[in-house]
Amino acid sequence: MPERLNDRVEACYQLAEDFFKQPFKRPQVSLKLRGLKAGVAHLQQNLLRFNEQLYRANTEHFLQQTVAHEVAHLVAHQLYGPRIQPHGEEWQLIMRGVYELPPDRCHNYEVIRRQANRYIYRCKCPEQEFPFTGQRHALVRKGRRYLCRSCRATLVFSGEQRLE
Repeated sequence: MPERLNDRVEACYQLAEDFFKQPFKRPQVSLKLRGLKAGVAHLQQNLLRFNEQLYRANTEHFLQQTVAHEVAHLVAHQLYGPRIQPHGEEWQLIMRGVYELPPDRCHNYEVIRRQANRYIYRCKCPEQEFPFTGQRHALVRKGRRYLCRSCRATLVFSGEQRLE
C-alpha cells in the first residue's frame, strides 16, 4: 500500500476528529478496485477500496479529492447512520466543512480500458449479434441459456471471437 495514500486517509480522519470532536474507527484500505470507479466506500465493512491505475495516473488530485470523498462517506455513515443519501447534505457538509473541497460526485480521470476478448453469439434475427464477455461465455458452457429479446430464440455461440 503506498504510504502517501495511507497518510492521506489518516489526515482526513484527523481533520474529521478535530472538526466533530470525536474519534472515528479507521477503515481497512485496499488498492484492489478496477474498472471505471476511482474509489468505493463499503460502509458496513468499514473498508475503502481505491483504483490503483487511476491513483498512479492522477496521484495529486486523487490524494486530495478522491481519498477525502471516500473517507467522507465513512465518516458520514458513522455520524449519521445508514439512512442518509450517499451524496446527500451530510456528506456534502463533510466535504465542504471539514475538507474544504467541492462535493464532486464523480471524477473525470481518463480511464484506459484494456481490450477484452468477446465471444459472438447469434439468434434467428438477421444481422443480429451479441458480444459476450469471457465470464458470460463460460456460464453458457456450464449450461446457462440466454434468449434474444426480439425473437425469443436461444443465443448460440457462432464460433467467432474479436477484441474490443
